[in-house]
Amino acid sequence: MSAGSVYTVSQVNSYIKGMFVQDFLLSGLCVRGEVSNLKYHTSGHIYFTLKDEGGSIAAVMFAGSRRGLAFSMQNGQKVLVTGQINVYEREGRYQLYARQIELDGLGELYRRFIECRERLAERGLFAPEYKRPIPSFIQVLGVVTAPTGAAIRDIIQVTRRRNPYVQIILSPAQVQGEGAPESIAAAIERLDQLHPDCMIVGRGGGSLEDLWAFNEEVVAQAIFDCDTPVISAVGHETDITIADYVADMRAPTPSAAAELAVYDCRAFLDSLREKRSALNRRMEDRLSRQRERLKNGELKLRLYRPEYRIASLRQSLTDTEDRLRAGMERRLEGERHRLHLAASQLDAMSPLKRLGGGYAFVADEKGRGVLSAFQVHEGERLRVHVRDGSFAVRVEEDREEKAQITDGSDNGKDG
Repeated sequence: MSAGSVYTVSQVNSYIKGMFVQDFLLSGLCVRGEVSNLKYHTSGHIYFTLKDEGGSIAAVMFAGSRRGLAFSMQNGQKVLVTGQINVYEREGRYQLYARQIELDGLGELYRRFIECRERLAERGLFAPEYKRPIPSFIQVLGVVTAPTGAAIRDIIQVTRRRNPYVQIILSPAQVQGEGAPESIAAAIERLDQLHPDCMIVGRGGGSLEDLWAFNEEVVAQAIFDCDTPVISAVGHETDITIADYVADMRAPTPSAAAELAVYDCRAFLDSLREKRSALNRRMEDRLSRQRERLKNGELKLRLYRPEYRIASLRQSLTDTEDRLRAGMERRLEGERHRLHLAASQLDAMSPLKRLGGGYAFVADEKGRGVLSAFQVHEGERLRVHVRDGSFAVRVEEDREEKAQITDGSDNGKDG
């Protein structure tokens, strides 16, 4: 390349990448170091920094290569990483692309972490019976963190969004470097004397060294001795510290800690409105049922009123009277019809009617009808009934002789 040539950044990065690719040593090597800044990405890739006493190198293991990982990586672990060095052209930096990762013993910080955790566990600082519940509705929130870090800004923002009426008391502390553990412990003690409802102890993300102050025994003891319920919020979700084990609750981030500590006022108001609406609906339903019940009671009361009962009985009596009258009329009409038929039949059989046609009815002295000539004898008195009256006769001859009947006037006797 001539000195007067001008190249773009992309061309330079591409050229450097070609040099890395052509270098046989960089295409397959094994690097020993300590894991730091570990991050498991949602895509499945693992990003971390491999370091020793003299330097560090960025490293990545893509999701497709994780079959070469037989353990769960943690910050502070000593590992052997097999892979290649290449250039990430977009940012112009080189990094180690890991194909296989193996444990190479524990790092010094990780060893200290394990020893402290086991020692405090034996003393009972992690026992669940010492864990206190976080109040559901707090009015005062205490925070132990750096006064200028992102953690306090996130906590304030989340708290104001969820419940602007919560008071926040910051107890500032140095969260990394020399003297940080003592500063955090002192800040916890000061804040505990103010008796807030809940306390958040934490900071934003960082390397294992940056978060180490929260792994010190003095901080763990201060959290354990605190009378206020404590939520630890150190680093990111993958960062685990001794403070997380001692605290009453662990949050993956400071923002998540504020979510856990501060009740969502909007959700409460929404719930209150829903309950009020439900209560109004229940009241309306209850009133509607009571109104219907009252209406039914009024109708029943009206039915049982004496005036209504009397009117009802009077109407029933009238209806019964009408039915009786109608029945009597039908009965009388039927009887009249039967009487008329009987009268017709009787009239047809009446002797008087026969007498009216010129016939007569003859009876003996005892009033018995004479139906045969053999019933009468000579000289016997008979009575003859005709249409307009009757008269007496005497038998002149019986049947053996010539019958001759004369009235009683012939012998000077009345009939």
